[in-house]
Amino acid sequence: MSTSARPSLWLDTVEDSLAPTDPLEGDVVADVAIVGAGFTGLWTALYLTRARPDLRIVILEREHAGYGASGRNGGWASALFPSSIATLAREHGVDAAMRQHRAMRESIDELLHTAAAEGIDAGAAKGGTIVVARTPVQLARARAEVEEARRWGREEAEIALLGRDDALGRLHAEGALGATYTPDCAAIHPGRLVRGLAQAVRRRGVRVHEATEVTDISPHRVTTSRGVVTADYIVRATEGYTPGLPASRRAVIPMQSLVIATAPLPAVTWERIGLDRRETFSDGRHLIIYGQRTADDRMVFGGRGAPYRWGSSTRLNARRAHRVHRALHGILVDMLPALEGAEITHAWGGALGIARDWHASVGLDRATGIAWAGGYVGDGVTTTNLAGRTLRDLILGEDTALVTLPWVNHRSRRWEPEPLRWLGVNAGLRAMALADHEERATGRTSAVARVMAPLMGGH
Repeated sequence: MSTSARPSLWLDTVEDSLAPTDPLEGDVVADVAIVGAGFTGLWTALYLTRARPDLRIVILEREHAGYGASGRNGGWASALFPSSIATLAREHGVDAAMRQHRAMRESIDELLHTAAAEGIDAGAAKGGTIVVARTPVQLARARAEVEEARRWGREEAEIALLGRDDALGRLHAEGALGATYTPDCAAIHPGRLVRGLAQAVRRRGVRVHEATEVTDISPHRVTTSRGVVTADYIVRATEGYTPGLPASRRAVIPMQSLVIATAPLPAVTWERIGLDRRETFSDGRHLIIYGQRTADDRMVFGGRGAPYRWGSSTRLNARRAHRVHRALHGILVDMLPALEGAEITHAWGGALGIARDWHASVGLDRATGIAWAGGYVGDGVTTTNLAGRTLRDLILGEDTALVTLPWVNHRSRRWEPEPLRWLGVNAGLRAMALADHEERATGRTSAVARVMAPLMGGH
């Protein structure tokens, strides 16, 4: 399995150089300082400058724009939110839960339209998502998901249950018995999007200081390796890298999601696979997998499985990553035999952030001037756009519908200290893998999965 020298397919196929530019030189005063030049930080800067071109905004990035999860994900711009509608309804009421859900759906089109308006070719296709059921247990779970959606007023145009023939008409997955389908997802090239956003905010006067490591955030002050930034507002947009900040070591944990990509595939292979509308896809297993057909006809396929590393390290263990990449390749070929023998050109990983209650959040503490967004649990491509607009309104003091959504100013409790964190997180990861083995062996819904569901966002 060959791999690229760059960290992902997406960053290997952008047109601009990844060499960091404009490192901070000395102390600076700004209106808004943003820590992290990924999707969250860049969307926030873009929307702030659109609303208030006079604001002095600086972005501080240890590596280069898009280095983290924004340039390493699977390229799904979906309406998925880590906390389920049922969980949000229990905590905040049905109306608030449905407003959050609608905001996520609307954010897909907002992302696509804004990228186009900024002249960014993100290689996007809004083909939706098909989740294939390949066992009777998975099919029963798909039916239950659609029935649950109907109870929340979500009609067939939003999520549909497909029979075997209709499922195979979209994706020729081996052993498919049926599927669910939602139109609420676009396949994108996240590298082009994140690098395009960085260029867009620079054109609007935002200073993006790359190669500038932030060592501490405190009220109205960001300390870096190259100087201090004083600002009225500070936005922490660091997602899986948040534990590297002293005051936030247990705010989220980083988990690696690993991805592989093939060389461009010939038309005859795609005829055997499907995905004519570039649908994103998964199946009904518990341990998450995800795939997409790229604009240049590659297959990109990823999933979880890499263990959590002690002390919230974001470094990828090469040996374990290789093992997971090989396992992903096996799953992909088992699901889509037409890919047997296809060349794997890229294999990479990215650190996503998970809050203790699996609840993404965005907020602003006016007493300290510190704002934040994160805990996306791998569903951040669209959620970051919603976060950027919400942070704009919070910082500008605008009374909008966005600032009343239930994730705003949500506070998750901290993760346990080590070794409890290491033991608990890796036990949960193994439990999900065990749940899939259990269902294959017994043909019944996993008891392990039922126990774990309340601990994973109510899913």
